[in-house]
Amino acid sequence: MIKIGSIVIHCYEFERMVAFWREALHYVPRAPGSSDWIVLCDPEGQGPNVSFQARDRRGWRRSWLHLDLYTDCQQEEVRRLLTIGAKQYPWRYPQNADYVALQDPDGNLFCVVQKSQIS
Repeated sequence: MIKIGSIVIHCYEFERMVAFWREALHYVPRAPGSSDWIVLCDPEGQGPNVSFQARDRRGWRRSWLHLDLYTDCQQEEVRRLLTIGAKQYPWRYPQNADYVALQDPDGNLFCVVQKSQIS
């Protein structure tokens, strides 16, 4: 099983964006955020997460949105997605990364995130 777990928004007005979307959606932080990353979630557990990542507008060249797909079978799903047309993306992963960055057939990035329990 795979599902949209988070819609990731890259933003240069990080604090204003987080405050706006918290109020607009009535979402709450899933866990304490950092100065450049936070995941907001639906307190009722019905909608996908909305994540915000701070970016310097001048230096960012890729899309300002991407999907994080959650699955409890990451390796299998990555293989399946590669078979149907996704491509590996040469990402520089931090140690113990729980995600794999891929590109769809049009070159848009998305991540496949290992989640031990998805609902």
